[in-house]
Amino acid sequence: MAAPSIEIPVGDRLVKVSNPDKVYFPQPGYTKRRLVEYFVSVGEGILRATRDRPTTLERWPGGVFEGARLATRGDPRGADAFYQKRLPKGAPGWVESARIDFPSGRSADEVCPTEVAVIAWAANLGTLTFHPWPVRRADVDHPDELRIDLDPQPGTGFADAVRVALGPVRDLLDELGYTGFVKTSGKAGVHVYVRIEPRWTFTDVRRAALAFGREVERRVPDLVTTKWWKEERGEQVFIDFNQNARDRTIASAYSVRPLPHAPVSAPVTWDELADAAPEDFTIATMPARFAKVGDPHAAIDDRAFSLEPLLEMAGRDERDRGLGDMPYPPNYPKMPGEPKRVQPSKDTDRPGRRPGGKGNV
Repeated sequence: MAAPSIEIPVGDRLVKVSNPDKVYFPQPGYTKRRLVEYFVSVGEGILRATRDRPTTLERWPGGVFEGARLATRGDPRGADAFYQKRLPKGAPGWVESARIDFPSGRSADEVCPTEVAVIAWAANLGTLTFHPWPVRRADVDHPDELRIDLDPQPGTGFADAVRVALGPVRDLLDELGYTGFVKTSGKAGVHVYVRIEPRWTFTDVRRAALAFGREVERRVPDLVTTKWWKEERGEQVFIDFNQNARDRTIASAYSVRPLPHAPVSAPVTWDELADAAPEDFTIATMPARFAKVGDPHAAIDDRAFSLEPLLEMAGRDERDRGLGDMPYPPNYPKMPGEPKRVQPSKDTDRPGRRPGGKGNV
């Protein structure tokens, strides 16, 4: 039989936790109650990352166990987890929402955290990972955050992402006059956030991210790639510029990732990054760290920067190097100026290919 529900005080509210003894992470034995208490312990930090932002909930109500998987657009059958992009029915009145528009033209009212109790409430629903949009609900069409996603490809790993972050990424940020805030992804990647003035569209911010990635790629071409098609990336760190497109999100700081040891996406200082190991940051270790050192991203809202230097860089790429736009993700409508959205190995019109053939002539 399920254990009786309990109530956990969170600020001025009591948040109900149903079936608190349900095991969510069988390997270490972490329960739902442990998950909710973790989020409360880092509440100030995760609220800083999600406050007033439309947020998609990645829910794992059955827990993280062998064989569990996340629903995908193509085949949700048999999945044990899913993305919640609309405010769940029956949500308490104090759980607020924000209206957002998807690339498809459809709209939705997404959860918009305004207090730590909202995070705890979502955790009770099985939310492990919070995916906030890079906008505030006061202006959902103009991002206030540039996101640099360093994604190691097969054959590379976290150490390679760290090398890129501490080398050319940090150097370029300094040259631009930007302050970047870094965190582990909770898996093998590294994320860097820059607060920007909310004056530009998603298209502009994505264009700026692509220009940033291309400049890093020029500096370390053997280690970094901005190639969109996986078959072209090789054993390199991919700078995923498309994470700045509308409705593309990154796991927030302090989110839990669905892996057996319950790792979290951990904000760190630049000095800490060199010796950081993703497996060191879990729902078991992060509360004590947070109590001791606080949130390394505490100053992230102190200053917002202009995108103009990066947009000027993008203009030079187009004018002087012939580097235009890159493909959008497959679920997006065709965008102005976008090249063919065709995998290179399947592009029969590409110069040097024989019609119907599989290789170059």
